[in-house]
Amino acid sequence: MGNWMSLLKANPIPWLLESGNSLEPAKVNPSVRYFTLTDLLERPPFEAEVRQAKAAIMASGPVQKILEAQYPAGYWVKPGIGYSPKYRATVWQIIFLADLGATRTVPIERACEHIFEHTQRPDGAFIANKGKEGAIICLNGNLLRSLLWFGYGNDPRVRQGLDWLAARVNGDKGFRCYYNGRLPCAWGVVKVLSAFAALPEGGRSPAVQEAIEQGVEFLLSYDLVQADYPSGHGGVSPLWFRFGFPSTYVSNVLETLLVLSRLGHSHNPRLAKAIEFTLNKQDEKGRWPLEYSPAKTWTQFEQKGQPSKWVTLNALRMLKTHDRDLQAK
Repeated sequence: MGNWMSLLKANPIPWLLESGNSLEPAKVNPSVRYFTLTDLLERPPFEAEVRQAKAAIMASGPVQKILEAQYPAGYWVKPGIGYSPKYRATVWQIIFLADLGATRTVPIERACEHIFEHTQRPDGAFIANKGKEGAIICLNGNLLRSLLWFGYGNDPRVRQGLDWLAARVNGDKGFRCYYNGRLPCAWGVVKVLSAFAALPEGGRSPAVQEAIEQGVEFLLSYDLVQADYPSGHGGVSPLWFRFGFPSTYVSNVLETLLVLSRLGHSHNPRLAKAIEFTLNKQDEKGRWPLEYSPAKTWTQFEQKGQPSKWVTLNALRMLKTHDRDLQAK
């Protein structure tokens, strides 16, 4: 399975793969099972076990609870922009459903169309509010990544959104955010890069590639463990050091490592301390705990303080890509 497994204190793969036949069905996570099969074990999508795992996602508790709260017109809570209230409004459900690996269905299409109609400006930007600073880059990164997951990559509205985001990053404002004291926001950088990383390399425009290079350079210009990024709030947020799911608009060391690894930078020596920091969080069974999860959601994803299949999956995704890049050098 690769040298990366030697970095683990034990093998958590069987735990991640628990199926419906488990003696503890409450601990089964169909989404993690599917991504473990495809991302870690590299099983092809046409295999029966993979297809069954993917189908089980839509019947899983988190997906069902989110969709049960949706109004027939496609929105959650109330029609409109859909950013507030956190984390029950429309944009968050699209982000969460994509994170869970949900399949594009008619209800999800209605939600996406509602976002295109009510959340996207004519210039392509997605907004959190109608104010001057409503087009925050973390929201645009999260939504574009999610829409790409749901197969909207060739939709002109998504292409316009990607163009707007690249132009925003490459322009005078760069990664600056009003909500970070008009300073560059590391969380926002990670979300922007996560959207661009979801594009195939051949599908990245020169402007997108330039924005990627700027984002990578920004993140690598600082020590990820020290995290002395510009802050308009008097210092480093403790959430930077807490691994969780879903990450919403905040980010952390692990998500940053994962995004950088997906963009081909996991072998950079400046990431060594961050990888060590991540490895030190695993328990004796090779699992990582859930240290952060948003409140006031339609569903509980996992229990804080307990071993997390989502965090463990993301840690293994990062380590696997890191090992692959080292082997390719």
